[in-house]
Amino acid sequence: MSTLVLIPARMASTRLPGKPLADIAGAPMIVHVARRAAETRLGRVVVATDTAEIADAVKAHGFEAVMTRADHESGSDRIFEALTLLDPGREVETVVNIQGDLPTLDPGIVAAALRPFEDGRVDIATLGVEIVREEEKTNPAVVKIVGSPVSPARLRALYFTRATAPWGEGPLYHHVGLYAYRRAALERFVALGPSPLEQREKLEQLRALEAGMRIDVEIVKSVPLGVDTPEDLERARTILSS
Repeated sequence: MSTLVLIPARMASTRLPGKPLADIAGAPMIVHVARRAAETRLGRVVVATDTAEIADAVKAHGFEAVMTRADHESGSDRIFEALTLLDPGREVETVVNIQGDLPTLDPGIVAAALRPFEDGRVDIATLGVEIVREEEKTNPAVVKIVGSPVSPARLRALYFTRATAPWGEGPLYHHVGLYAYRRAALERFVALGPSPLEQREKLEQLRALEAGMRIDVEIVKSVPLGVDTPEDLERARTILSS
């Protein structure tokens, strides 16, 4: 299976402006993400950006970058453009989308995201982790997975929500926003356009479910630190400086 690992990155961030280039232990955050992605050894790693400064920083540290349009509404649209630019011969079968604000990412969980493709019926694969902190169960910033178990460590996703769900006794799962797409699934996904539930919940993955696409979720043990605020950035600096 030929795999391309893409990291979408852009400068626009209301809570942490310029965060891809924020210094962490002597290197820009986006470079740390590229390093973690390279450590997976899954395939070619490329940062997809609309900002020359990001591309220059990535290349200065020995990684590859591709320039994409500035008007994309989502990371999925950006990685699809990158895929078409990087692989015009259509040799890539699987695309992994790693968010550009995960500098402490464990490379092992990226490989885990590909395991659901053992089932040929799966279109998109992603990750989840059991919620253990009570306050996260009601926090709308923590996206919950409603799914049906297909194995002890895998769910078939039925819904994603910012609400507390499902109701009743049993574990709740936090969605980790790292995706693997079969090429045909990514092509179909970006062609669909935003869906009603996607727009209501502000969750892009609902577009695929509304269209009848299958998303399976591999359950892992830890959630990577997403850097969205100055406080998150300081935590990442502490982790990567130790």
